[in-house]
Amino acid sequence: MASTKFTGMSTKGVTVVLGAQWGDEGKGKLSDILSQEADVCARCQGGNNAGHTIVVGKTKYDFHMLPSGLVNQHCTSVVGAGVVVHVPSFFEELSNLEKKGLDCTGRLFVSDRAHLVFDIHQIIDGLKELELADTAILAEKLKPYVIDSVYYLNKAIKEKKKVLVEGANALMLDLDWGTYPYVTSSNTTVGGVCTGLGIPPQTITKTIGVVKAYTTRVGGGPFPTEQLNEIGEYLQTVGFEIGVTTGRKRRCGWLDMVVVNYSTIINGYTSLNITKLDILDQLDEIKIGVAYEVDGQILEGFPANLSLLERVEVVYETVPGWKTDISKCRVFEDLPVNAQKYIRRIEDLCGVPVEWIGVGVDREDMVVIPQA
Repeated sequence: MASTKFTGMSTKGVTVVLGAQWGDEGKGKLSDILSQEADVCARCQGGNNAGHTIVVGKTKYDFHMLPSGLVNQHCTSVVGAGVVVHVPSFFEELSNLEKKGLDCTGRLFVSDRAHLVFDIHQIIDGLKELELADTAILAEKLKPYVIDSVYYLNKAIKEKKKVLVEGANALMLDLDWGTYPYVTSSNTTVGGVCTGLGIPPQTITKTIGVVKAYTTRVGGGPFPTEQLNEIGEYLQTVGFEIGVTTGRKRRCGWLDMVVVNYSTIINGYTSLNITKLDILDQLDEIKIGVAYEVDGQILEGFPANLSLLERVEVVYETVPGWKTDISKCRVFEDLPVNAQKYIRRIEDLCGVPVEWIGVGVDREDMVVIPQA
């Protein structure tokens, strides 16, 4: 089959990769691909509670706090001021990556404005019991990694270097715009990129929303398209929907375009990456949640009121499946017609072009749609 060279970084300014649902969309894979072109890869928010997996050949890398740009030996990675850095976990994650052959010497930095937490904070919070480490020793160990990240990143942008920003978590877990109180403690939107890295908004020229071809969620909270049936079990099993960090099974359901459209309004995506389309290969038919209805009335947006959200009836469109293995597809025309129609329907519903389609776990398992 024909292959397409991976491209996608903005030629001017900063490229941002953000989760468009409730997290676990598979952002790490696209971040890994784009970081192969990047000069700098930065994390802007979150902490070591996030997690994603990158598969390169036979090696699997688990990332939690550190930028996935570390996989590219020619890319410098920056942990921004908006990231909460648990220092013991920082060094544990770094050690695990180095054991798998990644040489991170001289190309991993931490903002001098990042907030640091140590085991003592976790003990005080009653989360676990650990022997107290000497925080003075850890702080001294961290010193070689610390830089003025505001100066460093803005200088890189001014020098027209390719800067990639990967967001942790996702829009629906945002402290302000997510399904509060079932959210994280940081801003997971494109606005969090500016506040978390200290870069001005006009430097962001490409914002990519990562959308799983169905919907998943970890833990409690509303989930209108959740399928507590054989479909949900199928998606969980075939999609291997288990959290990288938590080890918990993810709740699964149909693609919710109300969520994606809400996310698009806030983040202003310039293109989308649809992930894990191959998980739908075996289904006879596929449903797309296109609207919420309450008492016979269609809601205009995604409701902030959780009591109202619990009452919504999802309006679905049903489309035929393709019943074909798509894992070897590399260009859009290779996909079965019904898979192509599914992608085009997503574009129609949110008004944003799809630029990448994930069809497997490996770095190469990606369909690329060149953009004008």
